[in-house]
Amino acid sequence: MARIKRERAAAAAAAAAAGQVRRGKSSRERGYQVVDATYDDDEDWRGRDRRRSRRLSVNEHQGNTVKRRVVSGAAMEEGRSPMAKKAGTGTYGIRGGGVPLSPGDGTSSYDSWEKDKDEVAARQGGNGTKWWKKKKLWILTGVVLVVTILIIVVAVVVSNNKKGDDDGGGTTGTTDMSNGGLDSIPPSSIPSDAPSYLNPFKWADTTDFNLTYTDETVGDLPLMGLYSSWDDSARPNDRVPPLNKPWGPYTERPARGVNVGGWLSLEPFITPSLFTYPSRLGIIDEYTLCKYLGARCESVLEQHYSTFVTESTFREIAEAGLDHVRIPFSYWAVQTYEGDPYLFRTSWRYLLRAIEWARKYGLRINLDPHGLPGSQNGWNHSGRQGTIEWLSGPSGAINSQRSLEMHDRLSKFFSQPRYKNIITHYGLANEPKMTSIPPQAVIDWTKTANDLVRKNGITDAIIIFGDGFRGLNNWQGDLPNIPNLALDVHQYLIFNTNQIVFNHSEKVRYACQGWTDQIHLSMNPDTGYGPTLIAEWSQADTDCAKHLTNVGWGNRWTGTYITNDPSNPDVITPRCPTMDRRCDCIAANAPPEQWSDEYKRFLKMFAEAQMSSFEKSWGWFYWVWDTEDAPQWSYKKGMAAGVLPSKAYEREFDCNLADIPDFGNLPEYY
Repeated sequence: MARIKRERAAAAAAAAAAGQVRRGKSSRERGYQVVDATYDDDEDWRGRDRRRSRRLSVNEHQGNTVKRRVVSGAAMEEGRSPMAKKAGTGTYGIRGGGVPLSPGDGTSSYDSWEKDKDEVAARQGGNGTKWWKKKKLWILTGVVLVVTILIIVVAVVVSNNKKGDDDGGGTTGTTDMSNGGLDSIPPSSIPSDAPSYLNPFKWADTTDFNLTYTDETVGDLPLMGLYSSWDDSARPNDRVPPLNKPWGPYTERPARGVNVGGWLSLEPFITPSLFTYPSRLGIIDEYTLCKYLGARCESVLEQHYSTFVTESTFREIAEAGLDHVRIPFSYWAVQTYEGDPYLFRTSWRYLLRAIEWARKYGLRINLDPHGLPGSQNGWNHSGRQGTIEWLSGPSGAINSQRSLEMHDRLSKFFSQPRYKNIITHYGLANEPKMTSIPPQAVIDWTKTANDLVRKNGITDAIIIFGDGFRGLNNWQGDLPNIPNLALDVHQYLIFNTNQIVFNHSEKVRYACQGWTDQIHLSMNPDTGYGPTLIAEWSQADTDCAKHLTNVGWGNRWTGTYITNDPSNPDVITPRCPTMDRRCDCIAANAPPEQWSDEYKRFLKMFAEAQMSSFEKSWGWFYWVWDTEDAPQWSYKKGMAAGVLPSKAYEREFDCNLADIPDFGNLPEYY
């Protein structure tokens, strides 16, 4: 009897410890989850896979029915899997070993339990039957109590979720299923040979996805995850029209937007935690990261996709007084090619869900292909740092064609009626480096891509092409007489060796005067291209952020910028305004709580100066919404620190040059 008591006490302690572990959650104090991209113990991964296999094998026997759903007006076929449940094979889906080894097999873990009960009673010296009846009564009472508590908890959670939905702005019409829970579908509804991007049981996150299986495509791109209805009645604030009403000319109502960069296309300075490896491994971009991780790339990146941007991101963007969102993504969301280590198509699903979340809050979308086959600029945010193999180099022609094929599929997909109101900007290529690629080749490709996209049904959206860093005046006369085509310009002082040396006062003045002059030049077809917008800018006043200039590289601010690239000269003399050894990146990278009031005043005025200037174009998009550790690059962190207006449309400074102070109390070396 004493042995049995000790065993029960040990079991209870173990159960309590397990419950405590299950209740523990990782901290998300920054509003997102930092992903651990380092290798875990191999045995831990194998154990996790075995547990998932056991769970799926049990769930395959559940008898849930499959709901029919309609996507874009087409009825989907259901239940095509050879794993479908066979009727009359006994009790299924019992946790803890209660599943027969095969259909019709009576062997179960319950057999040994029934045999053991009388032996236990005999050891206690009592009648087995009476003892067991009394024990069964206590067990039954306990089970009923636990079930009752669970029902109450679930009811409270559902009620709270309903409240949260009601507090949001607008609806998406996603009424086909309740919040996309995996419990709403049986595993047997997913074909055994379905790829992971069509199998929700392999997804890291199923929130707000329609989990009913379909392999239907539009433009050879999957519809899986979308619901059949949508609602375009929302708007982010009362100063702009809802999605189902015309925006009007962007010259009269410029876009005020933000990028969700570093999410579906990685950029090391935005999420440096994903690139924390010894330099000898050479992990410097998404290509080398996925090549190193191998099969683990899928779990690491999907964990990042599912946590770095969530529905709350879009709610907060709308609350900030913004009305547009630019979403960077790359070609591997659509297609990969031989030798590519990139994660194929997983980011596509998150792109589609992001558009639906933006719809819920009335935010319009700027689609931004950030990485094209072969890399259009050789920079890390194109996917692969180094050589440009797009429109130039040995593979330039084939990658040009692959990029057109990507746009053929994308434009067919996004010409569906559900995207007519929400996709207002359709990008062709982010930052093609026309200082390295022959300009005429880019111009010809842009014309071909524009014609293709229009032919496929993108009739209303503004088509966006990059300025290519060739000088705004050089676009005068190029690509003439093409309706609704706009030039995308990215404005940063800190990547220009001659502008990063401006002191604080000069930076604000240049944002008001220099960039306003450039916009007037570009917007006038007699001196520039014509329609122009600013799709990237920030408040950064140094290039000190970790990995900003590339993983492991130095910076211009302290004169440690070594490129080993003849087309990108080294900077070995400090370029902070004092241009001496005092130039300091440690102080420049200090967290917001250490910023002085005068520095905060500068950052806010610098931001508002750019907003004022850029609204003389077709609008602006801040780069980026959030970062892990670079607050001067984060709209979210800037608002929290008080260096951005609480509403983008309510500003204190509107480029009255007489109001610009000399910021004499601010050090000019950090």
